Amino acid sequence: MMNNINLPSGFSPASRVWIYQSNRPFNDQETIEINEQLHQFTAQWNAHGDPVKGWGALVLNQVIVLIADETQTTVSGCSTDSSVRVIKSIERQYNVNMFDRLLLGFIVKDKVQLLPMAQLPYALEKGFIDENTLYLNNTVLTRAELDSQWLIPLKDSWLAAKLVKTPAQ
Repeated sequence: MMNNINLPSGFSPASRVWIYQSNRPFNDQETIEINEQLHQFTAQWNAHGDPVKGWGALVLNQVIVLIADETQTTVSGCSTDSSVRVIKSIERQYNVNMFDRLLLGFIVKDKVQLLPMAQLPYALEKGFIDENTLYLNNTVLTRAELDSQWLIPLKDSWLAAKLVKTPAQ
């Protein structure tokens, strides 16, 4: 699955990463527009007047990934705020929610499928997903984590602890 996600090369493994998952997939036209907006933003991303080496794109038709390489310029609170403003602007423009942390993303049949956290046990029980289904671990913070811990089997994620069956009392 990662093979068809074109992440940029030449970014330090310590680069900061932000992941925003939309509550719906974007169509082709929206994808083109959003990628253009992200390109424009990262091309002029600054931290206290110094350019930030950044990259951003919509991947999997539903997930925005932003990367900032801090080897040259450290990303300040202001420059982080500016990235959040771009995401909020995309939310308003396309009437989506990019900040719902209770919607879990899984790769099912090569597409992102969202599940409210409360429905996880039901989805497992009904076989909609299983412990090997790829989970979008959108809590990754660095490029190294993005490469190794973003799309991981459910059983290897923090959610695995929530799935432990407790014996009936």
